[in-house]
Amino acid sequence: VQLQAFGGGLVQAGGSLTLSCVASGDTFSRYTMAWFRQAPGKGRNFMAAYKFSGGYTDIADSVKGRFTISRDNAKKTVYLQMNSLRPEDTAVYYCAASPSVIRRKVASQTAYAYWGQGTLVTVSS
Repeated sequence: VQLQAFGGGLVQAGGSLTLSCVASGDTFSRYTMAWFRQAPGKGRNFMAAYKFSGGYTDIADSVKGRFTISRDNAKKTVYLQMNSLRPEDTAVYYCAASPSVIRRKVASQTAYAYWGQGTLVTVSS
């Protein structure tokens, strides 16, 4: 599986942005897809995950109510809709994929075997 993330850019605080991650491969619908982010000088943190088979989504508490994850299996794409953006949301956002993740591990980086290249989101105050 190869992942390509795009959609980042510069946005003012309070604005919205939608990130997309396009996957290659034939078994996209079976994968758990996730978004992580890494702010400058900080570690990589879980944002959201979507397991289609089994049908759950998880959102990090820090962005719950502002960020939404969705996917389109026909387009092999997972999205991260980000609303009410804040300067502290500035980070490189990465998409990730795994064929098998147990739910209690969904927020762990080590659960994901495949990663996209990242897309930079900058939120100005």
